[in-house]
Amino acid sequence: MLRHATPHRKRGASLLEHGAGLRHAPPQAPAMQFIESVYRRLRRHPKRIVFPEGENVRVLQAGRRFYELGLGVPILLGRRAVIEQTARRENIPCDRFGVINPETSSDLPDFCRFLETLDRYKKLGLGDARATLLNPNYFAAMMVQYGRADGVVGGIGSATGALLRPLLRVVKPARGHVVNSCVVADTGHAELGHDGMLVLADCGVIPSPDVEELATIALQAAHLCRQLTGETPRVALLSHSSKGSAVTRGTQKIAAAAALARQRAQERHLDVEIDGELQVDAALQPATARVKGLSGTVAGRANVLVFPDLNSGHIAARLLGILGAQAYGQILTGLTRPAADVSRADDAETIAAVAAIVGLQAIEMRRLQEMAEEEKKKKRA
Repeated sequence: MLRHATPHRKRGASLLEHGAGLRHAPPQAPAMQFIESVYRRLRRHPKRIVFPEGENVRVLQAGRRFYELGLGVPILLGRRAVIEQTARRENIPCDRFGVINPETSSDLPDFCRFLETLDRYKKLGLGDARATLLNPNYFAAMMVQYGRADGVVGGIGSATGALLRPLLRVVKPARGHVVNSCVVADTGHAELGHDGMLVLADCGVIPSPDVEELATIALQAAHLCRQLTGETPRVALLSHSSKGSAVTRGTQKIAAAAALARQRAQERHLDVEIDGELQVDAALQPATARVKGLSGTVAGRANVLVFPDLNSGHIAARLLGILGAQAYGQILTGLTRPAADVSRADDAETIAAVAAIVGLQAIEMRRLQEMAEEEKKKKRA
């Protein structure tokens, strides 16, 4: 989580245990150092990640990779016979996965009852709830909401909304947050961001965020950066202008959002640096920032980039991938359970890496829940 600033400075338990002792992948090239650090941390606390599209061959390959790396247990949703047939064809041992068919799952009756308690579904009969939960994306959302899995990774064979809608309807949103998404990009250029790693937001959910939403997105993206790197987030809210070099309604909105995000960070005593509006080259390149007369801790050194709208964020994330960066995401933020919606073009290695990031989020969320429970106990005592 974002650290608070101080005055002195700026069911599968047996499978999990077995998986923790599996062989590790060989060392990767320098550009993979970021994701290797994620793997190392997750191996200490392996997690259960559910994949709604369990019959997809890339999901099986990603699940194998996730398991072989010792990161936890992949849970595949789908028909067992189909999954086992595909696994045999790909020479993947089936004992590396948990396999659940929503239609025959012993959890289905309980999930139907849970679903009917939600406001949106209170008027539905059991038959309607059952039909809804036979959709693997809804079943996966219910699994993470009620502790049958630690995180969900979907979108391999469908558009973003197919996974996002069930999550929004089933998983509780975090208080004071907005649901949006981040792309984590390993650029391979150590001089950028955090040893080449950048967090980009929002790249997949909110089409045209207002000032309030942009400020919230900035703090949530900063939180993810802190969680993944341990470094102070340096957040740049981007525009076609730097500090009033052009004045439009759009640039004024970005400047207002940056000011609001700074104010909230100060009120919460968060160790995060925020600036905007900044052009992208001024945010990332120290020499450019100096030429443009920009100072401060963010200009030229940003490790979090917040885009003015969904068009620019999504285009930038895809462009980085085309230019050779390794992009992981969309990592959804603003929910009380970790989830990610991957691209339909992602390969198995990338899907496994996204699952690892989701697993790391699960560790943090569990820690925050335990802290909240301790606080409640103290108040009751």
